[in-house]
Amino acid sequence: MSTTANRFSSLLHLVRLHFGVSAAVLIEPDGPLACDGIDQQRAARTLVSGTPQPIARCPIADGGGELLLFDDQPREVDQQALAEFASLASELFTRRREVLGMREWLRVLREKEQRLALAVAGSGTGIWDRDVVNGLIHYSPGWKSLLGYADDEIGTRIEDAYVRVHADDLEYVRRTMLDHFESRSDQYKVEHRLRHKDGHFIWVSSRGRVVERDDQGRPLRMIGTTTDITEMKRMGERLEQNLELLTELTNEIPGMVFQYMGRPDGSGSYRYISAGSLDVYGLSPEQLKLPNGRERILALVHPDDLPAYQNSLETSALALTPWQMEYRVLIPGRPTGWRQGNAHPKRLADGSVLWHGFITDITEQKRIEVELQALATTDFLTQLPNRRHFMARLEEELARLQRAPGRGAVLLMCDLDHFKVINDRWGHGVGDDALRHFAALLAGQMRRVDLAGRMGGEEFAVLLNDADHASALVFAQRLQQQMLETPLRHQGEVIPLTVSIGITTLDAGDANAEAALSRSDLALYRAKAEGRNRIEMH
Repeated sequence: MSTTANRFSSLLHLVRLHFGVSAAVLIEPDGPLACDGIDQQRAARTLVSGTPQPIARCPIADGGGELLLFDDQPREVDQQALAEFASLASELFTRRREVLGMREWLRVLREKEQRLALAVAGSGTGIWDRDVVNGLIHYSPGWKSLLGYADDEIGTRIEDAYVRVHADDLEYVRRTMLDHFESRSDQYKVEHRLRHKDGHFIWVSSRGRVVERDDQGRPLRMIGTTTDITEMKRMGERLEQNLELLTELTNEIPGMVFQYMGRPDGSGSYRYISAGSLDVYGLSPEQLKLPNGRERILALVHPDDLPAYQNSLETSALALTPWQMEYRVLIPGRPTGWRQGNAHPKRLADGSVLWHGFITDITEQKRIEVELQALATTDFLTQLPNRRHFMARLEEELARLQRAPGRGAVLLMCDLDHFKVINDRWGHGVGDDALRHFAALLAGQMRRVDLAGRMGGEEFAVLLNDADHASALVFAQRLQQQMLETPLRHQGEVIPLTVSIGITTLDAGDANAEAALSRSDLALYRAKAEGRNRIEMH
């Protein structure tokens, strides 16, 4: 934060030198943020007393503040130059919010890491978090333990990570990673070997997804999991060598090992099923070995996944490529579960295809992936979408409007009034309660087609689909009325809580979502400047 503060001070110093004034001050709604030529306490007294008056002032478009110039004698100031300096200040405000948002995200991530660690440890899975730009990768303690390392024995350089990959797998791993970085695949998924601390290699399944990209689509950050599948790989080899031995071994491990024969006429049957079929499908090996065994499994596959499931098997049979599939199953008496299938096909002399494969329950792994995704898209305090996720949805809605100009949408920016006073008087805990209270009231007013997000601090944004200025005004008035009728209380005391709202339409002619956001910010600024607890339209 000190770096950002220094940049504000440097900017003000340049402003003072350029205009030759005695002092330059950058203020936020709650007071001076940075000063040059005058100390902060004196600047605060000047703003309260109104004496002396600034000789020039310019609002900060994206910061909710102002740039003020003071001098001994009134004189004319180049407003164009002042506006350009204000634009630079706006960029610093944006960077400052991004830094604060990232720190909050990291704090939330650390709080959840301990809870996630218990679930991850039980599933034999480790988590990794890759900083693509800086060539760093951070591993969870569970990931390090997979390779026999203590928490402080593995570095964070990506070059060190590739050294641990088996030489025969390195090109495959790099190529698969590049395919995902360049958006040729929706996720990164590989099976390869890693060198253990004691020198031997283990087989792992690594899966990940890019969760942050820059404006050009280049990857910035990637999160994923790694699971030790050494035993599964060894089992596949033994299956080829000795089916009788496999029967004894596979019945003791989680998952279902199978051998399936697909005939040229489209019929087929299971030649071998391990006892794990009861856990995977709720059906015994004997039931699946019956002539209708395949149809019984198809009946359990989720209807939305069934076409892809069948197509993937047909492709594997025609091209003799490994079958890999993730799909949902609906087993009576159980919640919806996720399964992962892996099998290798082999063409027989009569044209039949024989698959040797393994089905495993990956429901817990999918739950972890969903929670990791939520960390990247959800504001922890309010459970609303965070700024990055909201802006992505706003861009999507703008694209829809541009394809169908007849539709309408409205954007509202909401800012809790005097929020700093609440923090200063009652403490940050009550301030957090106020944010959660407002978020709950906001969510209660929205329809299923609407979207709200926390943009940072006490700022929230709302996207009303199929709406216009009139309906947005009704929504805003209803929200303010709800806040009046449902006050926040702390230890029997009512916490004063009001909101200023700026409204603008989402225009199909907007170059991007930021254009609409800037308009709603301007309307919000007017609402704050006109006395707060107001609704203004742009």
